[in-house]
Formats: sequence, structure tokens, C-alpha cells
Amino acid sequence: MTQTVDEVQALKNRVKATWMAGDFAKIAEIVQPHADEFIARLQLKPGTRVLDLACGTGNLTIPAARLGADVTGLDLAPNLVDVARQRAAAEGLNIRFDTADAEDLPYPDGAFEVVLSMYGIMFAPRPEPITAQLLRVCAPGGLIVLANWTPTGFIGQMLKTVAAHLPPPPGMTPPPLWGVEEVVRERLKAGTTEITCTPRKVLFKVPVSPAQTVDYFIQHYGPTNRAYASVPDKQEALRQDLEKLWSSHNTATDGTTCVESEYLEVRATRA
Repeated sequence: MTQTVDEVQALKNRVKATWMAGDFAKIAEIVQPHADEFIARLQLKPGTRVLDLACGTGNLTIPAARLGADVTGLDLAPNLVDVARQRAAAEGLNIRFDTADAEDLPYPDGAFEVVLSMYGIMFAPRPEPITAQLLRVCAPGGLIVLANWTPTGFIGQMLKTVAAHLPPPPGMTPPPLWGVEEVVRERLKAGTTEITCTPRKVLFKVPVSPAQTVDYFIQHYGPTNRAYASVPDKQEALRQDLEKLWSSHNTATDGTTCVESEYLEVRATRA
């Protein structure tokens, strides 16, 4: 069903509010090791023009800039961009940060040699215009590199658990579809010459119990924060389901939390 302009804008506003909720910087600290490993594998050369889409608080932009890359970060949530700017300034890194809609990027065609997104653009409500923008701003022969949670991995299961209590709004494409190889290949094939998809395992290490970790995510992680606030009559049921999920996947035996998740690393060469 075709959406009206107002419906699309309402959907975007809802997504923006989700990522402005809580304090994502607290979650970003937990997944910073994932970002460091992701950037290290790219072996960026000094001066490489890099765009990080849905940059959040700078988890990719900071390590990329440390390598001497010419980095730009963009996110729709101004509070996250403010934190990223502060982090960059604290290290004396010259990074451009913009707040804008990823469906309408404020950059010329082919402006970047590498376009990145980690756990980012997968949460945009409409994959088609996002894909078009990824391809447009990436220079011919350049790289598009994405890290997308898989549906079967732990975070994919957590998002599924949340959706069982608060279904996504009409018109919202399920984010973990970006973590399905066949889907990603279909979305990117028209503008690329080569696509490589590699499943990657990562750990969530939190120095508190699974129950306390659930509280931490409810407080700080936008999707769980907003869902919890939106179901006042089902909050305890949601909390119990999340605690069961975290506890059943926890491999730590010292009272802390260590859970393995999976994402699909996508590397696509721009035609």
C-alpha cells in the first residue's frame, strides 16, 4: 500500500524519537569493541573519504578518523550527533558531523570512497530510498560496508521479543531483514559489481546480572525504552520476556552478563 507524505513523515518522526530516547551513548560504550574490530578490518588509508550513516555517538567515525581518514558522520538524532562531536573534539579529531535524513543526504553524487553503517541504516523505515542514497553518494569502485543484526542472532531475537509486545507501526520494514544475505543482495545488486556477506559473532559484556542488564537496556536503549513506555499495562510481561532471553543466552558464571550475538557484514563494490 502506498503511503501518503504525511504517513511517511509520521513514521520517520517515530523512528527519530526512538533513537533520541534513553541514552544511547551508554549502549554505544558496550558495542564500541565491535566498531573497533569493524574499522580495523577495513584497513583505511589516510585521506580516504568516508561517510558513516546513522553514526550515532561516533563509534565508527572516531576510530576511522584516528587512522587519518577524511570522515563525515550523519545521524537523524541531534542528541547523538552532539555526543559524537564532543568525543571528536576531546581527541582533537577533525570530523564533519551532520544531522539529516538518510533518505535525502546533503552530499554530491560519488562524494565518498567508503560508505559505512553499523547497526544503523538497518533501522530506517524504508529500505528502497536508503539503498538509493547509499549507491548515489558512493563513488564508482568505492565500498559500501554494513553491519546488520541477523534475525536469528541475539539482538534480532530481542527485537522480535519487543515487537511481540509492541508491533511495529504500519509501513515499517523489519530491520533484521538487512541481516538476511538474499535480501541484501537483492537490494544492492543493481548498483554494485561484487557483494560479499560474512556472518560475524560479537559479545555483549555487561558487568551486572542479566536482570540488571535488562533494566539497563530499558533505561538507555531507544527501542526497548520506547516500547516499555508505550505498554504500561504489559511492562512486567515485557521485562520478564527480556530477562528470560538474556538469562538463557548468558554464558557468564560470575554474576555478570556475557551474551553472543551475530551480525551480517556486507561489503559491496560500487559499479
